[in-house]
Amino acid sequence: MLLPPLNTLHAFQVAARLSNISRAGEELHVTHAAVSSQIKRLESWFGRKLFQRAGRGIVLTPAGREFQQAVDAALAEISRSSQKLRRGHEKKAISVACIPSIATRWLVPALPDFMRKHADIPVQVSYAHALEEFDPERYDVLITYLRITTAGLLSAKLFSRVNKPVASPGYLQRKPDLLDNGLDGARLLHDQTTDAWQDWFNKAGFRPKTLSNGPVYEDFNLLATAVIAGHGIALCPIEVFRREIVQGDLVILSNISTQENDAYYLVSSSEQNRAVTTFTKWFVGTCSPKTLLSDPSQANSNRTTSPL
Repeated sequence: MLLPPLNTLHAFQVAARLSNISRAGEELHVTHAAVSSQIKRLESWFGRKLFQRAGRGIVLTPAGREFQQAVDAALAEISRSSQKLRRGHEKKAISVACIPSIATRWLVPALPDFMRKHADIPVQVSYAHALEEFDPERYDVLITYLRITTAGLLSAKLFSRVNKPVASPGYLQRKPDLLDNGLDGARLLHDQTTDAWQDWFNKAGFRPKTLSNGPVYEDFNLLATAVIAGHGIALCPIEVFRREIVQGDLVILSNISTQENDAYYLVSSSEQNRAVTTFTKWFVGTCSPKTLLSDPSQANSNRTTSPL
């Protein structure tokens, strides 16, 4: 490989850009003589002039202009590669957008475990809308309530939407006859509409006196807060509320369930780096059922259950 003295190229590039040896010396923090010496050495190597004087400055000769283009292109490529390597060496946080119901129940409580196991991978968490599309410019991972089948994306299922009626132990203590009456007289909590409860009662074969005696919550996370606080009975996805059920904060009232077609998914680009792959495997593993809740008796043994 035939190359000129590499330490002369920077002096040449700056002098050519500024058209002045003294100003080039100021930018390079060296003397006028040092820049002049480097240029003379380079011209000697080529055996031809690269600059000529023009008043109090200098201008490139035709050979100098041709060489300047090559040097500028080479230094620009070196600069780009250097920046890429520096960015790759720096710790870049994984950006995770997550819908509130999964963030509050699964992601945030589990993050300390991820940080202990992977202290070299920072994580940045933000909220996502329920029907949000994956945007690789905004985040690396999207945890959402729909399956995204766009080419170039990977979707890992986290939770199904098998819904069963649940209530807090405190609410059941205030309504001791509730389970014997087919939930008649219960305050029903609704997620946006009363349709979900209507579907459940149709499947159960019950005819409630009313479906509209409880509040409607536009946000599912608000509904979850209300049922845990003992405000009434709600239809909730059992897999999402696995922890609350096992801990006894919620009681499954019936084995009769309804199931929605959609589910909860973790979505990421198929072109993952090591950090994203590590996070994805960790969170999918975190959400996998360690305690199956196929019927009420498999949860907390001290809670009330129903023969429904």
